[in-house]
Amino acid sequence: MPSKQLTQFPLEEEYQKSTGITPEDIAALRRWLNTQPHLPSKYITDLDLILTFHSCDCSTGVTKQVLDLHYTLRTLFTTFFKDRKFDARVRKTLDTVLLTPLQMRTKEGYAIFYTRFLDTDSKNFFLGDTMRTVLMILDLWQYKEGTWPGFILLVDFNNMTLGHLARMDMQNIQQFLYYMQEAMIVKLKGFHFMNAPSFMDKFLMLMKPFTKKQLMDMLGVYEPGNKALESVIPLEALPSETSGKSNQSYQECKEDVLAMLQAGEAYLKNESLKRVTESLRPGKPKNISDIFSGVEGSFKKLDID
Repeated sequence: MPSKQLTQFPLEEEYQKSTGITPEDIAALRRWLNTQPHLPSKYITDLDLILTFHSCDCSTGVTKQVLDLHYTLRTLFTTFFKDRKFDARVRKTLDTVLLTPLQMRTKEGYAIFYTRFLDTDSKNFFLGDTMRTVLMILDLWQYKEGTWPGFILLVDFNNMTLGHLARMDMQNIQQFLYYMQEAMIVKLKGFHFMNAPSFMDKFLMLMKPFTKKQLMDMLGVYEPGNKALESVIPLEALPSETSGKSNQSYQECKEDVLAMLQAGEAYLKNESLKRVTESLRPGKPKNISDIFSGVEGSFKKLDID
């Protein structure tokens, strides 16, 4: 029996949210998009435009720049965005690392994405595959739920070893952090590390060259037993093995993610068409050297409360 396909969040319900976004705003962006020959305008949906406009605080100018960069990076960062499908690599990744949207929101209504190692054997960990899977899940989650008032990424370092740290390569860290800070279409409100190990400083050193002050300012690091995280994340939102206060176990979280990925196969196939044709870009085509040469400005402002 074929699995049920993931359904897009209805546009009429999206316009009823308190974002202030109107169909007229999106129609204006669509008119601009149709003047950009290198962008995949016929595949970019109104929900894509809403998510981007919302993440850019409804600034039309910033949205245009972020739309261009968003799809440019999805074309150039092939480790994360090429051949995206629910395959054996994804299944193996989800056996190694728990990557899960949490059902509960923060008191402000922010969506929380939680991750932790399930497998303590570092030989089974591949950073590029993990980041690729995170971004697939995030896309499917937004497709299903539309805009959120904010987004928090929560990384639990329990079970992480120096062996895992040694397998983290600079290129994947650089590309992921650049995408997250400049082109991820969410209102990023927090980046938190819980159960920080004794070698946390070494991990932060890997991040620091690629992390802007705005992201460092919203970074929270919590050692085991530190209760300060409770003011940011409700403990009952976390899986039962982490907090003891949730109805969901790691296995149940994993099964929900597997079901979403399976139901999202058609979405992922369509998403693969949303790529830039550099030969049609007005002016000079872009490559990865251009992205990391320092000429790109910071278009997207991170949201810090």
